[in-house]
Amino acid sequence: MMGSHISIYGEVQGSGFRSWAKEQSTKLNLAGWARKASDGSIEIFIQGEIEAVNSFISLCWDGPSFSHVEDVLVQDADSDESLKGFEIY
Repeated sequence: MMGSHISIYGEVQGSGFRSWAKEQSTKLNLAGWARKASDGSIEIFIQGEIEAVNSFISLCWDGPSFSHVEDVLVQDADSDESLKGFEIY
């Protein structure tokens, strides 16, 4: 199992990005969470199989149709066994 902490920059808040991330995580059988960050970015923690996590990260560059993604920063993170689904904060 692999974990990743993702920060997405651009016109992403107010675009449905967090709900979109939950939808994508469900399709890819991933667990994690998404929240708005104070700097205007979206912060996501995602975990699961390596291929699925990498697919999710690739999808983040496009995001939902109302977003305009300028940058996606990814950091490896430890997985959190207590996470079972995907939460939006």
